[in-house]
Amino acid sequence: MQFRIVLLFLLSSLYAEAQYSFSGYINPDEWQNTVYLSIVEDYRKMSGVYSEQIIAKTSADETGFFEFKGNILDPENRIYRIHVDKCSETEQDLNHFNGHCSDSEELLFIAKNTDTLNLPFSFGNQVFCKIESSNPRANAFLKIDSLKNDMRFAYGEVRSEANRKLNNKKWFKTLQYYGELLNEPIAELAIYAYLSDRSSDLHGHYVADLRENSYYDELQARLERTYPNAPYTIQYKNEIAADRFMLAASAENTSGSESSLYLYILLAVSVLLNGILLFRFWQRKKSNKENLKAKLSKQEQVVLEHLLQDKTNKDIAEALFLSVSTVKSHTNNIYKKLNVQSRDDAKSLFIK
Repeated sequence: MQFRIVLLFLLSSLYAEAQYSFSGYINPDEWQNTVYLSIVEDYRKMSGVYSEQIIAKTSADETGFFEFKGNILDPENRIYRIHVDKCSETEQDLNHFNGHCSDSEELLFIAKNTDTLNLPFSFGNQVFCKIESSNPRANAFLKIDSLKNDMRFAYGEVRSEANRKLNNKKWFKTLQYYGELLNEPIAELAIYAYLSDRSSDLHGHYVADLRENSYYDELQARLERTYPNAPYTIQYKNEIAADRFMLAASAENTSGSESSLYLYILLAVSVLLNGILLFRFWQRKKSNKENLKAKLSKQEQVVLEHLLQDKTNKDIAEALFLSVSTVKSHTNNIYKKLNVQSRDDAKSLFIK
């Protein structure tokens, strides 16, 4: 009997450890109570909020406390974002689709399925300025933001073209070196994305640096070693290959028609690679949904389909020739098996 109790305790401990919990506080007098959790699989879309990235949303209580928890996240480190805004309900879908809300706060962090993360209020009840986490790499993006603030101050001391050019050269190397010191290649990608952004003043330094610096090959090696199958690694390899192809093409003294041919080939390869990547993401998301549905009985799966269509318990009972109490019982079983607490939570797992 004692052995069974110990065994059950160990099994329950293992199950409990396979849970994530991301919690914190917002100021309910300042922000709407809806809080979003997103997974960032495209490091070019780290800032903003995109409907295809949202994996869960919850409501903060009257004190501002919110929590996301469950066991459906990736077992390896990935980039996540928690976001709040002041967009009205009628505007949210449009703003979130476009990736922007003019009045919002967001926090990027690194986490995996077993992590706990707490976001307490900082000085002056500011939100998303401090991270307490079981994952030592969770706050890498906060460190990068702090360095960028130092950079903005340096640019603002003297507003002249000469000062801007000197700072461009200095901060390009400073940011690149700091990214390497983080010892976290997916956080390092945030700096790479900033330095290689075509709309940035630093892009010219990036093009020149790519010609002669082995840093980019070393970053690729770090990504392949630590995250061999992550979407970030695939995206980075494709971008570096495309940029180097463009450099090689521009270095050659080719005719206009040959240059156009190279460009068309590059675009075709880029479209093909991105298509393959999107297809893999679609397969993985489809597999996750099928795995979740496999936890349910046949009858519960049928009830779930009606729930996802926003039908009431009475409507479901009439459609399936069941009693309302039976439908409620099935619904409660669905919530328990999917580890959710409401219809909206269940919909967030299947409708994206």
